[in-house]
Amino acid sequence: MEYQYPIDYRWSTEEIVDVIKFFESIERAYEKGIEREEVMMAYRRFKEIVPSKAEEKTLCGEFEEISGYSSYRTIKKAKEASTGDKIIMK
Repeated sequence: MEYQYPIDYRWSTEEIVDVIKFFESIERAYEKGIEREEVMMAYRRFKEIVPSKAEEKTLCGEFEEISGYSSYRTIKKAKEASTGDKIIMK
């Protein structure tokens, strides 16, 4: 996809890379599917960097607006899934 990920330039390089990995895991859920554990691990790291619910909502909303992929729906589905499940979004 050709778009920029929503990031905060105050984050460290490592944090920016990890946030991009989270958004890439959301993309994979829509494009070909992703293991539940992989997306949840990326989400847990994302929440370490973005602990604020309001900031999470803003960043995920921006990502959905530019990509069409819902982080909220993907994480909700992953939380409801069982260990070992593959998350495939439509």
